[in-house]
Amino acid sequence: MKIKAAVMTGVGRPLEIQAVDLAPPKANEVLVKVEATGVCHSDLNALNDSTTPTPTILGHEGAGIVVEVGPNVTNVQVGDKVALNWVPYCGRCEFCVTGAVHLCESAFGPMFNGTLLDGTSRLSKDDNIIFHYSLLSTFAEYTVVPEMSCVKLPDEMPMAQASLIGCGVATGYGAAVNAAKVTPGSTVAVFGIGGVGVNAIQGARIAGAAKIIACDVKPANLEIAKKFGATHTVNVAKDNVEEALKELTGGFGVHFAIDCSGHTEATENAWKGTRKGGTVVVVGAFNPHKVLSLPAGGFHRVGKILRGSFYGDVQPFRDFPTIARLYLDGRFMLDELILNRLKLEEINQAFDAFHDCNCINVGRSIIEMPVKTDTQTMDDCEGFEFVS
Repeated sequence: MKIKAAVMTGVGRPLEIQAVDLAPPKANEVLVKVEATGVCHSDLNALNDSTTPTPTILGHEGAGIVVEVGPNVTNVQVGDKVALNWVPYCGRCEFCVTGAVHLCESAFGPMFNGTLLDGTSRLSKDDNIIFHYSLLSTFAEYTVVPEMSCVKLPDEMPMAQASLIGCGVATGYGAAVNAAKVTPGSTVAVFGIGGVGVNAIQGARIAGAAKIIACDVKPANLEIAKKFGATHTVNVAKDNVEEALKELTGGFGVHFAIDCSGHTEATENAWKGTRKGGTVVVVGAFNPHKVLSLPAGGFHRVGKILRGSFYGDVQPFRDFPTIARLYLDGRFMLDELILNRLKLEEINQAFDAFHDCNCINVGRSIIEMPVKTDTQTMDDCEGFEFVS
């Protein structure tokens, strides 16, 4: 079928809107009509990464409607609303069978090679391959994805909000609920109030934390954090973080600290500001050339836990519907995370905003696809032929 997509043609270049070919789903694959997709900073990182195979279709925060299922698909059926999970798991390895599906490695080889799980692509143009991104490639009107990437959501879930769940929202929520295991009445510090950190705040609030302290360098982000559940703020550019956290917790430090910043300095501050027996969770990706330094003296005596968390330790088929239900019940804020709504043709505006230091970064630009009906003419579809 012919589809419209935003194609990465080279490192750092603006995405190009092109007509490309999408092959039908194979076994254990699903064809999804993309209704909405968020533009994440990870997409910008891929755009600027020389190891990203090109041409490729980026995008990994998406939601849409199941249009067709390949052989052996049992998880979803035609017409289902789905949020897309960019780390499908095999269900058979040691990690999967013990419940740690976020540690399954089966998807990463194909992901880094720009293919689907069988090592091939469904995307092409003029008989030349176009690569997939994160097994999803949601910057397109339609996409073929693994069955295990499709998580069914309630019918009443709006698609723009649903698209946010698959990455930043689930990662932040999971960092608090799954990885840190925030307890009722506890104190929590969250470092880095961006698209992940603000949802770690929401996760801590839902888990029943009594005091949630937002830590960031941007005063505007700290103010926004209050709307999502932060009870206190610390400007790490101005304040002594360790002293501030201890002052807010009776001199002990917080029970839980969640670092979403990706900066080793923030993790070091989080460690210092966490009480004995406390837990520090790192969900932000460090620069591999940086070094994390923690006090060695008396390390064994403080009884603290330092752990990394990939994808917020998410179990997509449990956590995505939970977040959706929390939203529909008015307990999780997603509307407020939508910074603006753009057409696919306007997608480069979202990438430009990443370079504007005055732009708010607590949330996402959402690309919304037009809904095409059977009664529309080919002219209405701008000349693209949607035939599978």
